[in-house]
Amino acid sequence: MPERTSLRREAGVEQHATTLELFYDLVFVFAVTQVSHLLLGHLTWEGAGQAAMVLLVVWWSWNYTTWVTNELDPESIVVRLLLIALMLGSLLMAIAIPEAFGDRALLFAGSYVAIQVGRHLFLTFVAAERGTIERLRAARILTWFVAAGALWIAGALVDGTGRTALWLAALAIDYGGPLVTFWVPVRGPMASHGWWNVGTEHFAERFQLFIIIALGESIVITGATTADLDLTAARVAGLGLAFLATAALWWLYFNLVAAVAQRRLAEAADRTLMARDAYTYLHVVIVAGILLSAVGDELVIAHPTEELGDAELIAVVCGPALYLLAHVALRLRMTGALSHRRLAGAVACLAVGAIGTFAPALVIAALLLGVLVAVIVGDQVAAQRRRRRGEPSLLERIATAG
Repeated sequence: MPERTSLRREAGVEQHATTLELFYDLVFVFAVTQVSHLLLGHLTWEGAGQAAMVLLVVWWSWNYTTWVTNELDPESIVVRLLLIALMLGSLLMAIAIPEAFGDRALLFAGSYVAIQVGRHLFLTFVAAERGTIERLRAARILTWFVAAGALWIAGALVDGTGRTALWLAALAIDYGGPLVTFWVPVRGPMASHGWWNVGTEHFAERFQLFIIIALGESIVITGATTADLDLTAARVAGLGLAFLATAALWWLYFNLVAAVAQRRLAEAADRTLMARDAYTYLHVVIVAGILLSAVGDELVIAHPTEELGDAELIAVVCGPALYLLAHVALRLRMTGALSHRRLAGAVACLAVGAIGTFAPALVIAALLLGVLVAVIVGDQVAAQRRRRRGEPSLLERIATAG
């Protein structure tokens, strides 16, 4: 009997992230750090665009593997070998990131295409049985990856604006596929109920772990920056503010947002589409906010008593602002309601940028931390008021509505 590769879930039994998946994630700690360094070394609009494109590629390769491992059996030897092979390809892709738009473009694009196409070749012809919805789905996604892959490789073989144009087209195909549920000529789109079977707890846990990866990268980058510089009182203060800001980002997500998103996913009528929108698309914006905040932290630690230039100031204030705005978008998609405190916090972060035109970096960092703490305090005060009035919490309202 051939070895089982698909994960057979028992009714009412949720899966959790395995040690193999955690091992696989280790490569993305390095990849996320590489993206941060790419942006830090090219603080221009062009550099920001390149860093954003690279982050989207890294995210897309990790994201699809996460959807796949939500169904595959981690105890299967062939599945383990698949993930190890994907891990190697991801490492090669990460190594190429600093020169992804230069001499290592082919290594970067080739590794990415090999990851995406190779994974879905396995799903189509090894993991899925003939005539099943799993094979049909995998084959459709494979078709989209092959079409995008041709543009990725073609872009790596040309220079300048031609490469950028081809890679943007490839990225549009990659990110557009789920939006049209992998439409193909004649057959049309797939029905969302046949697209994927999402195991809520495992799926949400995997994306929460990637948030931890991004936050961990913030700690690493601030620690490494401080270690390489002369330790002054201002730099130690900058390190302290950076650490507390990272802790605040963790608190803002894991104290409420993560639980609300997971509960809403579990209660969703169309779980696949909810997972696509809230996790596949919106969580990468949260990650981008964390990475931009990490770059801002490094700039503050390096120049704590100086006034920052325009590009540096934009990076410092836009990181936490983008992070909070991503929370607003996630709450809107999940519950249909605005998160007014986080929206006000994002506006306040941007307003702090005006002070940065005459205040040193350390002051800007302290003010931004104050904004994040104010949002946290606002959440706690609002929760206490609801309890005193005997009103249900947001989680309880979601459960009741479900």
